[in-house]
Amino acid sequence: MTDDAPAVAVIFISTRADGDDDAYQQVAAAMDAMARRQPGFVRMESVRDPHTRRGITVSVWTDEQSARAWKDVVEHQAAQQDGRDRFYQDYEVMVTKVVRGYRFSR
Repeated sequence: MTDDAPAVAVIFISTRADGDDDAYQQVAAAMDAMARRQPGFVRMESVRDPHTRRGITVSVWTDEQSARAWKDVVEHQAAQQDGRDRFYQDYEVMVTKVVRGYRFSR
């Protein structure tokens, strides 16, 4: 992503429920790999505090249509349902338009 490249960021903030850690890791890895193959995918970053179990994942897409298409992938919908049923205590999703972006790297 460059300063002037249009993009949409999907921000997913969550608290993991207790238990099912192995199953969660398998589903998360599968969804990560699948998202990376979707048209319009730019990149994804994810972190989670092991003590509070609070985490954030930001996925970046070329446009809103691509981000919405990912939400509608059948396997992703099944993973979302698993998240509500087993994996998350709570979560929040924000879809935003990226106004500007830049990086620093040494």
